[in-house]
Amino acid sequence: MFEKTEIVERDGARICLRHHAAKEPARGVVMICHGLAEHAGRYRRFAAFLADRGYHVYAHDHRGHGSTTASDAPIGRFARIDGATIVLADVAAVRALVAARHPGVPVALFGHSMGGMIAMNAAQERPEDYAALAVFNSKLNPGAAGAVGALAIKAERFFKGSDVPSMIGPKATFEAWAKSIPYARTDFDWLSHDKAEVDAYVADPLCGFSATVSMWLDLMVLSRRGGDGERLARLPKDLPIYLVGGGEDPATANGEDMLWLEKRLGKAGARRVTTIIYRNMRHETLNEIGRNEAMLNFAAWLDAALERNVRRAS
Repeated sequence: MFEKTEIVERDGARICLRHHAAKEPARGVVMICHGLAEHAGRYRRFAAFLADRGYHVYAHDHRGHGSTTASDAPIGRFARIDGATIVLADVAAVRALVAARHPGVPVALFGHSMGGMIAMNAAQERPEDYAALAVFNSKLNPGAAGAVGALAIKAERFFKGSDVPSMIGPKATFEAWAKSIPYARTDFDWLSHDKAEVDAYVADPLCGFSATVSMWLDLMVLSRRGGDGERLARLPKDLPIYLVGGGEDPATANGEDMLWLEKRLGKAGARRVTTIIYRNMRHETLNEIGRNEAMLNFAAWLDAALERNVRRAS
């Protein structure tokens, strides 16, 4: 059962946290960072799958998402200022709770899309906290277009302020991705070929909202920092890293951004990077047709990664 609770942060924020207990004995813990304009509750099926295989699962709603509440973080905004840093501090708080509940148990950090940016940054900030890292369908390669986009959104902030929905961010992302899908039924067909999953997303009142100007700028910080070579070099060279992309995912240039990240990690000295591009999948691997194969492949990688970690600790 994906039990729901809260962590109360120093600033009074109430971080919504979900936990699915492992079938004992536990192999490890998986911490999940969800994507933009969604929430942790959408990972219920994935959490149950992992729990059945012996993993405790923790997934929290990032600020500005889901059921997490904070005085300066309405839906669509991480924080009034320095949102990227604050979101990473929340991940560290969940990690501290995991350590207290499961001392000595290895922890894998998983992130999808925006959550992949957050997970990569969190691992770079505290590399000693994680025994494995998984990044699914995430853009850590903003490139020249990202730099131009950041300037445009900064101009938008100058004229409109930071606490209003951005017009520029969605046009360059969600709207462009929607237009890339031929004969689309909805504006969110770029998420998955599975019509039921797309319809569930569209019907979910906590999904598909417009992010503020400040959140888009925070995301650009996380993207740029996450793919920075010097920061990638902070990761332990033997850290198991698992990258997944979709060959039909417009959000990651049809998986090319994941292959870029693989090469970037190799240049930074990472020796244990595994990359899979699912040729016929779009953005949400875990909600795609063929997701069972993807989950089984992830679990096999995770079993091997954490088994080696446990052997080293024993």
